[in-house]
Amino acid sequence: MGLHGQEQDAEVIRKIYETSLSQGRSYEWLNHLSNQIGGRLSGSVQAQQAVEYTKKELEGLGLDRVWLQPVMVPKWVRGTAEFAYIESEPGNTNNVPVCALGGSVATPVGGIKAGVVEVQGIAELQELPREEVAGKIVFFNRPMEATLINTFEAYGGCVDQRHGGAAAAARLGAVGVIVRSMNLRLDDFPHTGSMSYGDLPASQHIPAAAISTNGAELLSTTLKLNPQIKFYFRQNCRQMADVLSYNVIGEIRGSENPEQIMVVGGHLDSWDLGDGSHDDGAGCVQSMEVLRLLKTTGYRPRRTLRVVLFMNEENGMRGGTKYAQEALTSGEEHVFALESDSGGFTPRGFSFDCTPEAFEKIMEWKPLFEPYLVHHFTRGGSGADIGPLKPQGLVLAGLRPDSQRYFDYHHAENDTFDAINRRELELGAATMASLVYLYDRYGLPDQPAREGGR
Repeated sequence: MGLHGQEQDAEVIRKIYETSLSQGRSYEWLNHLSNQIGGRLSGSVQAQQAVEYTKKELEGLGLDRVWLQPVMVPKWVRGTAEFAYIESEPGNTNNVPVCALGGSVATPVGGIKAGVVEVQGIAELQELPREEVAGKIVFFNRPMEATLINTFEAYGGCVDQRHGGAAAAARLGAVGVIVRSMNLRLDDFPHTGSMSYGDLPASQHIPAAAISTNGAELLSTTLKLNPQIKFYFRQNCRQMADVLSYNVIGEIRGSENPEQIMVVGGHLDSWDLGDGSHDDGAGCVQSMEVLRLLKTTGYRPRRTLRVVLFMNEENGMRGGTKYAQEALTSGEEHVFALESDSGGFTPRGFSFDCTPEAFEKIMEWKPLFEPYLVHHFTRGGSGADIGPLKPQGLVLAGLRPDSQRYFDYHHAENDTFDAINRRELELGAATMASLVYLYDRYGLPDQPAREGGR
C-alpha cells in the first residue's frame, strides 16, 4: 500500500464516515426494531416480525440477493412477572427485584421459600458438605471485577455461576438458585441470560433467577446479620417445543472474485426484558448499514459481501451453527467475517482471530482509522455467531466499542432505544464498513487450509 494508495483509501474512508453521519439509516432501523417490535426472544412473535422487517428493508436496498435461511430454534417463555422477597422473620419481608434465567424451570405454583447459602462461585459451593446445601437456596454472589478495564473480561470472570450454578447446586440437593446480576453498577435491574442444567435429568432441574445488584447487596448484608433468614421467589417460565425461525441474509455479489465471501453481521434475537437495542439490535442495523454505505458511496466490492442477521445467539447459537453448516455443505469459500455484538457505543477498534501474518498486515491499516479515534487493534476473539466458520481458515473480526457502560444494560429491562446515542451508532457502522472495504481491496496473507472445502 503505497502513498497514493493510502491517500485513496483515506478518501474512501472519509466518504464512508461522512455518509454514515449525514445520511445514515442505522438509527432509523433500530428505532423500528426497538420501539415497533421490541424484545425478540427466539421463537417469539416479535422475532418473526424482526425477520420480516429486516428482510423487507434489505430488499429495499437493491442488493443482488436477499433470502431467509430456515433454522429450528428453542422457544422458552418467561410467563408472568417474577416475585421475590427476603424474610428476616415471619411477617417481616423486603421485596427484591429478580428475573428468571433463560432456560430455567418454574418454581412450584406457590413459589419456593427456604434458607439461603451464600457462595462466591461454583468452586466454593463444591467445597461445602451436602448437608449444608440440601433443601436450601444457593445464592451466588461473586461480583464482576470492577478494577478490570476490559469489562468483558470482568463478565467472563463470573458468568460461569449464572450458566452452570443451578446444575452444581442441584447436585448437592439445593431447591433453587439466585445469582447476582452480571452488572458493574448498583441498581435495581435484574439481568437475565442463558443457563444450563448440563446432563442432569429433568427430575433434578431446579429454578434459577438473577437478582439485581442492589438486591444482592441487601440479601448478603441481611444474611450476615441473621443467617436464619428465608428467601422466597416465584416464577412460571417454561420450555416449549422448538419452532421454525430464520437467519436473514442479503448480499452484493463480487465483481471480480464472487466465489470469495465476506460476512458482516449481528444477532437478530434478544432477551425479552428490554427491547435489545444494544444487544444486539445495534449490531444488526450496523451490519445492514455496511452494505448500504458501500453502495451509496459507489464502491463495488470485488468479493461477495453478505450481511447475515443470525437468529438465536442468546439461548442456543442455532443460527450461527446453521449458517456455518450450510456454508460447508454447499462448498462456499468464506475469507472474512466481522461481527458487531458488543453494544452500540463509540467504536474503539477491533479484535481479530487470525494468524500472526494476517494481523501484521491488518496493523498496516491502523493509521487509516486513527483520525476517527479508532486505534485499539488486538488479536484474540471475534464473535459468537461467526465462530463456527473458523474451520474454514478465514479471518474473523469483532467490532470493539467502548465497553464501560455495556453491562449496565446487558440482558436487562433498561436495554432500550433511549440508551442508544445516534452518533455513536453511526460511527460504529462506518468503522465496520471501512474495515470491510480494506479487506476487500487488499485481502490478507493466506490463512490455514480450510476444512472440508476446496
